[in-house]
This record gives sequence, structure tokens and C-alpha cells, in this order.
Amino acid sequence: MFIPQKIFFEQNVLQYPLGKKLIERYKKMNIPMQIIDSHNNIEELRNRENVDFPKMKQYLILGIRKTHKYVPNHKVSDYLVPYTSSGCIAMCLYCYLVCHYNKCAYLRIFVNKEQMIKKLIDTSNKQEKELTFEIGSNSDLVLENTITGNLQWTIEEFGKYGKGYITFPTKFDMVDCLLNLKHNCKTIIRMSVNPEEIIRKVELGTSTLLNRIDAINKLYKAGYKIGILIAPVIMVENWKELYLELIQILNEKLDEDVKKNIFFEVIFMTYSYVHTKINEEAFPNAIKLYNKENMTGRGKGKYMYKKNLRDEGEIYLRTILKKYFPNNEIIYVV
Repeated sequence: MFIPQKIFFEQNVLQYPLGKKLIERYKKMNIPMQIIDSHNNIEELRNRENVDFPKMKQYLILGIRKTHKYVPNHKVSDYLVPYTSSGCIAMCLYCYLVCHYNKCAYLRIFVNKEQMIKKLIDTSNKQEKELTFEIGSNSDLVLENTITGNLQWTIEEFGKYGKGYITFPTKFDMVDCLLNLKHNCKTIIRMSVNPEEIIRKVELGTSTLLNRIDAINKLYKAGYKIGILIAPVIMVENWKELYLELIQILNEKLDEDVKKNIFFEVIFMTYSYVHTKINEEAFPNAIKLYNKENMTGRGKGKYMYKKNLRDEGEIYLRTILKKYFPNNEIIYVV
């Protein structure tokens, strides 16, 4: 269980049952607390040095979500939904949230969950056809659930009253509490995977590959629709060998029924100048992800793999996925 080193909270969170519950819990644990005006602008944290990034990941911020605009999406989901948290306590060296929040990509939990689930259910029921709503694009809800229980509650509430599907990705294996829920087959869970060497060196603080695979098998047996997200593909020197081994391990360790019914997504890594500066100062001994020879600019301060390498990578991954998972859909490669 995550034990925060300090709590920052908006005073109004005490007006919500979840906010009151969390504050009372951490008061009993004698966790230092500080009232803030806004979860979006904690000046003392914004002014911290990059080297303090790991320390800041040990803080927990409690606030009220004010942004509720759904963004159209055309991959696994129809809409991206702002939901109960943003940020994370893990420290993946490529995390896209760092592009948005810089070193302030710490975990923020929003306590007005009743407002968010009502809009989600109402919106889903107004649609002519069943749509899919991505509720985990800003955080890892399996991780957040270990603190709040929000994911269990959301799955059952949407299962009872929603139309269509909710979906979210995760890098964590703490799924036992989800196995006996009444989800009514309305939840799609997508496990993000990478070679174990990448997980160990780059996805700091996340679950191991074998534990993630074990979680996939459990979730499928519990009746959830399952996807596997190979992301991000990081083209280190021996990347072909690493990703071949990854797919071979998936083929070996996934249950036979799972292998017949999963779908795949593939995302190549994008990186940024912000990542470079934070990682150099906060993780000076970590693997270097920026490669000048292999990468090119993608908008202001961002980098992607050069087109010829990216195209080669897509062909290679599609080929080995076709070999080991010949009947499974690859929804997209980006």
C-alpha cells in the first residue's frame, strides 16, 4: 500500500465522502498535511528542482476535478474521459504525463467521483449506439484503486447503469479485488507490457512482466474483455531480440483461451526535452532514451523515431505478432 510522505489538499475536499475518508485515514497515520488553493498550482512544488522528482512522486494531492470535457478518440475508445485521478507514483522514464505536468506529474486524486460517474453514465445512455469511454488516459486506475477503491465502484456502477463500455490501461497486477465484481461485460481492461529488461530499467515502480501476464489470465477468467498494449516500443540497441522474447513469453504464459480472444495495440515511444532534463538530474545513472541518430523532432521539444526506423519497427512487430498470434487483431500501430 502506498504511504504518502505528505498530503496536499484543497479545503473543499472535506465536503465529499471520499475526501473526508482519505483525510481521516492519513491523519490517523500522522502524515503531514498542507492546505492548498488549487491542485493545479502548488507553487512550492513547481519551484522544486528536477532532482526532487522522485521525492515529489511520494506526495499525494487531493482536489476536486473541474474539467469534465470529453475528447473524441478513434483508437480503442470513442472518447477520452477526465476521471478520478491524474499522474502516478511510478516513475517511467518516458511518461507522457511529464510532457503536460513537467516534474509535477505526481498523483492527484479527485474526490468528486459521484459527479464524474453520473456524467459518464448519462452520456453513455444518450448515445444511439454503444460507445467505449477511456477513463484511464491520465493515470493508472489499478494503482489509484489501491488507495481509493474507485475502480471497483466505477466498474460495478457502470455495469449496472451504463451503456456501452469503459476501458483503461494498466501496468500493475493488483487486480484480485476486481475479479468478483458484477461488471456485466462492460469493462475492457488493457494490460501494458514491455520486455522485462525495459520494465526493470525504464518503467520504475511498476509490476513485473510475469505478474502482469498472471493478472491478464485472472481478469480473462473473471469475464473481462482483455487487450494487450505493447507500449511504448523503445528501440534500444537490442530491441528486436527483446521484443521477440516478449512476444514468445506472452505466447508461452498466456492461457489458451486468453490467446484466442485478446487484441493488440502497439505504440512507439515519443520523448521530449523535458524528459531529458528531469531524467539527467533525477536519475543520472539511468538508461539514456534520447538517441540523436535515431530520432527526429515532433513538435516543440518532442522527439519520435525517424520514419525509416519506425516503419521497419512496425513491419518487424507485425511479422512476429502474426507468427505467434495469427488470429488476433492488431487494432493500431502508432
